[in-house]
Amino acid sequence: MPAVSHQAPDALQILQSVFGYPVFRGAQAEIVDVVARGGDALVLMPTGGGKSLCYQIPALLREGVGIVISPLIALMQDQVDALAELGVRAAFLNSSQTGDQAFAIERKVRAGEIDLLYVAPERLMTSRCLDLFGSIRIALFAIDEAHCVSQWGHDFRPEYIKLSILHERFPDVPRIALTATADADTRREILQRLQLEEARQFVSSFDRPNIRYQIVEKANGRKQLLDFLQTEHAGDAGIVYCMSRKKVEETAEFLNENGIPALAYHAGMDQRQRSTNQSRFLREDGIVMVATIAFGMGIDKPDVRFVAHLDMPKSIEGYYQETGRAGRDGQSANAWMAYGLQDVVQQRRMIDESEADDAYKRVQGHKLDAMLGLCETLTCRRQRLLHYFGQASDACGNCDTCISPPQQFDATVPVQKLLSSIYRVEQRFGAGHVLDVLRGVESEKVKQWRHEKLTVFGIGADVAEAEWRAILRQAIAMGLVSVDYEAYNALKLTDAARPVLRGEQSVQLRHYQKPVKQKRRSTKSDYAESNLGKEGQDLFERLRWWRVETARKHNVPAYVIFHDATMREIARLRPTSLDQLRGVSGVGERKLETYGAEIVGLIAGMSGEG
Repeated sequence: MPAVSHQAPDALQILQSVFGYPVFRGAQAEIVDVVARGGDALVLMPTGGGKSLCYQIPALLREGVGIVISPLIALMQDQVDALAELGVRAAFLNSSQTGDQAFAIERKVRAGEIDLLYVAPERLMTSRCLDLFGSIRIALFAIDEAHCVSQWGHDFRPEYIKLSILHERFPDVPRIALTATADADTRREILQRLQLEEARQFVSSFDRPNIRYQIVEKANGRKQLLDFLQTEHAGDAGIVYCMSRKKVEETAEFLNENGIPALAYHAGMDQRQRSTNQSRFLREDGIVMVATIAFGMGIDKPDVRFVAHLDMPKSIEGYYQETGRAGRDGQSANAWMAYGLQDVVQQRRMIDESEADDAYKRVQGHKLDAMLGLCETLTCRRQRLLHYFGQASDACGNCDTCISPPQQFDATVPVQKLLSSIYRVEQRFGAGHVLDVLRGVESEKVKQWRHEKLTVFGIGADVAEAEWRAILRQAIAMGLVSVDYEAYNALKLTDAARPVLRGEQSVQLRHYQKPVKQKRRSTKSDYAESNLGKEGQDLFERLRWWRVETARKHNVPAYVIFHDATMREIARLRPTSLDQLRGVSGVGERKLETYGAEIVGLIAGMSGEG
């Protein structure tokens, strides 16, 4: 039986005594009840919404060990450490362990000394692991990051398809599949591939109202990023995503040169260095991680204040999951992206040059179109984002298009000029040459091909190059222009361009907005410290230093000791006894026993100083 179990504790009792939370949120209580009673469930819940409790509590309520299948080998140790701090007997089995270490864990599992066991899907498929599970009582199977099963998804993992074996070999064990990111097609694929057709489905709101979405015209991406960080996020922890490994390393170096502590992370790095950098990001304050999408899944760090993209993601699913790593603590956070013409060209080329079949390319093309639509939208970004996941929403008032609505204009004539120029140069040249012709620039290449003699030469001289690039980008995004990557990125007209050229169809575009230096200055009042007053703020800072030292002694990330939200509540209430501290959200019985006296003593000491 689980160590936390006494006389058949109920779910709420475990929530309060083990995890330290007073009440369930949203659908958590219903999900826990379904799985604890032996039912299957598919759970879609945004990052930071409390998915893990949906399988951890049923595992503690049911007899046997809860098996959690997770692709996150690098993070299993931290997840197990966090549970240990709560008094939950947790362990993991993956390829990072020696044979002796794995054998010791297996022995504990057989002896009933483990409540929750985290297993990588590759390890699960071994005969040794399946034999182990066949010899013990299993409380449940939790399949985390379940979207990895979708071949059409943004993060497909081939080993996930084999997880149907769980239903076949263990038909009486309840299964719960969980993800933060899945559109309707992906949900159907999860249910079908994992044989969860009879499972209860719980789809929470995808909205993360504390995140502000902002997408800016890319001019000099790195300098724009630096401006954003210096004005809005000085000293904050955050993640910067780049498409290539080279760009990751160059951006991290650039930030460090400009006084921002930054680390790099990509799949081409030495495994030990990757692990070291990830550990520093999780355990230290104020670190900026510059990474490819190889970094981030399952990151539990609650105080990530921003996620920035220097390159456009491939899909809204990817964008949503990556930006969802910001503000897990519910406090204000930013999702910022610099986006330009090259992003559109690069993403289209990656799809076209892929070795995948035509059906896959079509799906990826539709996903990219949706992502482009989000970037180019004239309306609320949050509305557009939530609509993609099938959720209706009013305008949010907390994204850039709500705060500073973009100007729309009738761009039919400029687009006709652009299309005519592409046609007149015989659809054989790239963007730079076409724009030179449009603007009347007599470059060597223009003279070589005698394109200064064309009737379209200089018909767009009254519009700046940056504006033309914005018009071209939107024309590509709308499907009026395509890029032929086998012909040196030559611009070509699509069938959709014909009615525009003939004057049968008008075109509405966003006005080009010249990038401007950020004016808003970051202040900690954006977060929740503002209501603490001076004494409360001083106590909060003292608690943060205490947490850093305590985490170092325990060799765990600081947030594993207490989240900021818990420490703010302590700083606000200033409990003078263990009973008063017990009522603070996030303080369970084990943490009260381990740290309560220190915290009460620290508060008393500060009161004495006053």
